Amino acid sequence: RNSQQADIKYLSGWKKWKKTHSKSLKKILTEAKGLSSYLVLWQHDIHSIEGRFGTAIQSYFSFLRFLVLLNFIIFILMFSFITLPTIISNYGIFNSTTAKISSKDIEYNCTIYEPNGNKGLVYFYTYLQDLLSGTGFLEVTSLFYGYYTVDDVWISVMRYNLPLAYLLSAFAYLALSLIWIIKRSVEGFQQSLVHDADPFQSYCNKVFAGWDFCITDPDAARLKHRSLKYELQMDLEEERLKQKIADRTIKENLRIYSLRILINIIVIAILSGCFYSIYRVTVFSQEKSSVSIRNYTRTDSIETVQYLPSIVITLANFIGPLIFSLLIGFEDYLPAFEIIVTLMRCVFLRLANIGVLLFSLWSQISDCAADKCEPCGYNYKLYPCWESDVGKEMYKLMIFDFIIIMSVTLFVDFPRKLLVTHCSCKAVQWCGLQEFRISDNVLEIIYGQTICWIGTFFSPLLPAIATVKYFIIFYIKKISLIHTRKPADKPIRASTSNVFFLSVLLIGLVLAFIPVGVSIASIPSSKACGPFRNFNTSWEVVPDTILGFPRGLQQFLFGLASEAFAVPFFIV
Repeated sequence: RNSQQADIKYLSGWKKWKKTHSKSLKKILTEAKGLSSYLVLWQHDIHSIEGRFGTAIQSYFSFLRFLVLLNFIIFILMFSFITLPTIISNYGIFNSTTAKISSKDIEYNCTIYEPNGNKGLVYFYTYLQDLLSGTGFLEVTSLFYGYYTVDDVWISVMRYNLPLAYLLSAFAYLALSLIWIIKRSVEGFQQSLVHDADPFQSYCNKVFAGWDFCITDPDAARLKHRSLKYELQMDLEEERLKQKIADRTIKENLRIYSLRILINIIVIAILSGCFYSIYRVTVFSQEKSSVSIRNYTRTDSIETVQYLPSIVITLANFIGPLIFSLLIGFEDYLPAFEIIVTLMRCVFLRLANIGVLLFSLWSQISDCAADKCEPCGYNYKLYPCWESDVGKEMYKLMIFDFIIIMSVTLFVDFPRKLLVTHCSCKAVQWCGLQEFRISDNVLEIIYGQTICWIGTFFSPLLPAIATVKYFIIFYIKKISLIHTRKPADKPIRASTSNVFFLSVLLIGLVLAFIPVGVSIASIPSSKACGPFRNFNTSWEVVPDTILGFPRGLQQFLFGLASEAFAVPFFIV
């Protein structure tokens, strides 16, 4: 009996010690988590925005932060496996050397590539033109595909296959983006399901369980109070509109549906006009550039012509959504569905514009009329290094997109704010401040991200530019929201918007798969530049590498590496 009492006393002491240390460990983890929150990018800024403007606008800035982190990781990936080994080998660091395999059975004309680098006396505006277009001194830097002409990098006795690394890095950044987006989408979809399961339960959660009783800071309490207020405002507005729709008469429904059909016809006409304009302008620009290349001239008119596709696309992307935003007001949808319809129209406009541009370029690259492609397999006279030319087009689109975002804030929003504040004119006061439309702002960054995904294969350092661009845009949008714009009159639900934003981003990623996949598997690679100049297509580096493996492994990997298996696999 004494032995049993001693065991009980010993076990009680052990449990007590275990419980004490468990509490201490939880306290340490909680404090560490609290400290780590200070390291999260823009944590305080996003919480402040949530308190002042609600969770829907906060979700936009969280989405922007996600893209900054995604692009930064893609940049690290591309720089580490492509740019850094090339720089190390070019400068002989770590006793490294390069190996350039001589071209076999390739005509000399196919290997001629002379970038229009600036030589002699160069004016300042020429450098500015080069920064905007990616030509001149930028064309010969590590920013573009044509810079990476190394076949192998030798560090001591270790061989680094740069063409294979280039191709695998392209697959890696697309796969990374896909996995990360799907992970975030699933989390948001679960929240959306919980919210949509029972609206009454959602109200009860907000009213009776929405407050965080751990809040002790007055400022944090004020932010949380405002956030709950905006969420309840969204719920009440949505219920009011649902009741309004339920009370419609047959005559009113007939009028609204007729109007919607007419507006959709107008939208289709606008989209068709944009696509045709982009196609014609791209063909015209490439033909003029071809004349310039043949005559070895670089005039101001030619410089202006090469910007035409980017200018037309940027104007279409700027004007089109404005027209769609005006038209959607007549269709009388619920706020959440209104945003979805507007976003889908604008997404189709912007992403299809990129598709039309790439189709126009590829139609010129593969234009083999009058034996233009002989003997290289592509139009080498117009595009001696076509991958760099595609990279320059993506670079220009990204730069012009950033310029438009900056210009709207500086030259439209701020003057309008000053007029509304200091001018008592009835017309000015009727116009009021510009609304901070979440759909338009989300579409801007999804469009830019799609350009980045497509362009990274042709311009490996483009993610670095995208990272800096989105970092600056965060502060531009924050200043614009606080000082020059007002929240939308029809607020939207954050749980719905998060899922839809990521779904549209996923559409952009799927669109990026197509041109990158076609460029890798179908279009002959340039014979004058880049790591794949000794291969008919970029994909051929895979079977060429597998030939160095044992025979049994070769047969297995050839099956996996075949286009019949790989292309459907990546699509799925």
